Amino acid sequence: MARIRKGDQVHVTTGKDAGKTGNVIAVYPAANRVLVQGINKVKRHEKVRPARGRQGQEGGIVIKELPVNLSNVALICPTDGPVRSRIKVDPDGTKVRVCVKCETELG
Repeated sequence: MARIRKGDQVHVTTGKDAGKTGNVIAVYPAANRVLVQGINKVKRHEKVRPARGRQGQEGGIVIKELPVNLSNVALICPTDGPVRSRIKVDPDGTKVRVCVKCETELG
């Protein structure tokens, strides 16, 4: 079970966007990375790609987000702000994410 999932609100702890928050767009567990909305924006120069019979891709400078390492983001608890989380197993066997500080369930 992943500690950070798509749709979670996260806080960036290190890097050029340290201190910013954003929603998780995608999680890449094999690469240990997470894509966060509005974080780690870069400019990429795209070539024009004409397509036969349909609209092609325009060229120019495109601003997009790149994934950041999972260790550089912290999950945001509704009561305590950026926290670590742990996995707790309920008596019926279901796994839930829990805030380390206040023990509240996180989604």
